[in-house]
Amino acid sequence: MNKERWILAATILGSTMAFIDGTVINVALPVLQKSLGADVRQAQWIVDAYLLVLSSLMLAGGALGDRIGRVKVFGAGVALFGAASAWCGFSNDATMLIAARAAQGIGAALLVPGSLAIITAAFPPERRGKAIGTWSSMTSLAIIAGPLLGGWLVEAVSWRAVFYINVPIAAVTLLVVWFKVPHLKPTVTGAIDWAGTALITVALGAATFALIEKQWIGGVVAVVAFIGFIFAERRVQEPIVPLSLFKSRTFTGANILTLLLYGALSVATFLLPFNLIQVQHYSAAKAGAAFLPFVATMSLLSRWSGALADRIGPRLLLIVGPIVAGSGFALMARPSIGGSYWTTFFPGILTLGIGMSITVAPLTTAVMTSIEDERHAGAASGINNTIARAAGLLAIAFFGALAVTIFAHDMAGRLSPKEAAKLAAATPPPGVDKRVIDDAFVHAFRVSMFAAAGLAIASAGGALVITGSNRRK
Repeated sequence: MNKERWILAATILGSTMAFIDGTVINVALPVLQKSLGADVRQAQWIVDAYLLVLSSLMLAGGALGDRIGRVKVFGAGVALFGAASAWCGFSNDATMLIAARAAQGIGAALLVPGSLAIITAAFPPERRGKAIGTWSSMTSLAIIAGPLLGGWLVEAVSWRAVFYINVPIAAVTLLVVWFKVPHLKPTVTGAIDWAGTALITVALGAATFALIEKQWIGGVVAVVAFIGFIFAERRVQEPIVPLSLFKSRTFTGANILTLLLYGALSVATFLLPFNLIQVQHYSAAKAGAAFLPFVATMSLLSRWSGALADRIGPRLLLIVGPIVAGSGFALMARPSIGGSYWTTFFPGILTLGIGMSITVAPLTTAVMTSIEDERHAGAASGINNTIARAAGLLAIAFFGALAVTIFAHDMAGRLSPKEAAKLAAATPPPGVDKRVIDDAFVHAFRVSMFAAAGLAIASAGGALVITGSNRRK
């Protein structure tokens, strides 16, 4: 195996580890919630602790790799992610798991930006496209396998196995990195914008705290920190977020679309497993398999929509795609309790997959063709990915809290606040049938799905300012 193949192997293995973890955690949540005695607030933090750290530090992680060596930073990220995954598996309460997930976020922030950056630097232009295509296809297979693998591991072994599986993957990746991947020299000098990184971390963290814990002071801190972040980015020589990029209407519109659409998607992927496992009584394996129409459709159709965007421009697709996705969210609000998967959740999940397939590749095209200065291409991609993750962070915080509020209202005081916070996992009080709890959860789920549909359809508004061709504007 020559040098380039070893590089591909390392970057694919490392990315696969992070991508599998991202697709299996939601399937495992209802099971680990019961195992650890966690409420939905803690389940929100289990997801959001990871997203908060990743979205806050990902741009800094990419900048760090440019300055001290992409392979070094990639390897450090793999090692930290593997160690944090072991910590997740060892966790014996929700608080410990939340801390371990935050550590995973630090590892991912070093790992995720490095994969494609290493391929871009190590492969000559004539072979770079094929290498990136190989990376994309292999990581897509990992995403497809994730829900099935995670569901099987949760059911056959334990939810802890979802995290332990990352340890051998990390070990193999590190062996390849240490012995077979040549180190790449730093490409950039100068200081990293740590002030901007700290301010955006405080802003996102305070906003998440305010939404999950319902503490208004967190909202005030978030607003102040975000204003400080804007001022800091205007003053530093090498900002972590070059605000000049937002002078492009296309770039701004694409990121508004990303914020709203990926927020809606995160609502569904967070709440749907609770519905399937705790209300519809699916096994963890079946709940994981329920997502396959979405992932398979994305894998099969995204290449087609990307090619179409190259011919006609991204604008029309970025209007149609979110509207179709919004229809999928609305269809997922339709099922009650019971019934065949094929007539209840399958139509909505398939429609959502079609809508996202129409959207994702043209969205990337819009972002990457909106930049006048090619030197900012990496920053543009990083900003868009960061916004997608921040959207998930804030949406899970807000809609998780909304679901608990609706659920508690429907139960009309028949549950203690602690039990109401468990949603469908709550223990019915004497004389109350479990069906009453399930009905209350279904109502909260429906409201959330209709709200997600509204967000998705509203996101199409971001496409209205996007140029109709693939020229930079």
